Amino acid sequence: MFGSLAPNGAILKRAAADETLFERSFRAVVFEDLADLAARIDAPDLDVSADDALILRRAGPRACGMPEAGYIPIPRKLAERGVKDMLRISDARMSGTAYGTIVLHVSPEADADGPIGLVRSGDTIKMSVAERRLDLMVDAAELDRRRGRRPPAGASAPRGWQKLYHDHVLQAEDGCDLDFLTAG
Repeated sequence: MFGSLAPNGAILKRAAADETLFERSFRAVVFEDLADLAARIDAPDLDVSADDALILRRAGPRACGMPEAGYIPIPRKLAERGVKDMLRISDARMSGTAYGTIVLHVSPEADADGPIGLVRSGDTIKMSVAERRLDLMVDAAELDRRRGRRPPAGASAPRGWQKLYHDHVLQAEDGCDLDFLTAG
């Protein structure tokens, strides 16, 4: 999938997804990173409904090595009401055996200044599997304002492997390899 939310691409495993969610718009519920997800996903006061899209960012290759964290759980309060699936979007990856309507590998990731870093809770996300599109329905002027107010990307370590990795890891569509290891 491509679009304003994933200009360099994203992946949806269609066979594992709920077709009733393929051509819809969703309200975003944003989790800043894995710690924020862990802290709030099961909070009874989480403002979420089954018609929302859960957005997890800062789980891509540069942010934290792109762990298998894309299988965002259904919030407890929805699971207790019988919700089995909802749209979930992240710059992470997940196991090939997982199921659900989950868009992964959103690129560029938030820590590489990707648009997923500009999404705010309450924004509208439009997904069209037929058109292979994933779009953030926020006007360009507002996105420019958000870019201007965005805190700087996390600083890399001053030296060593962590700095080398942060400064040279490629995005998902390029295999998350190190740029100096690719063919010339």
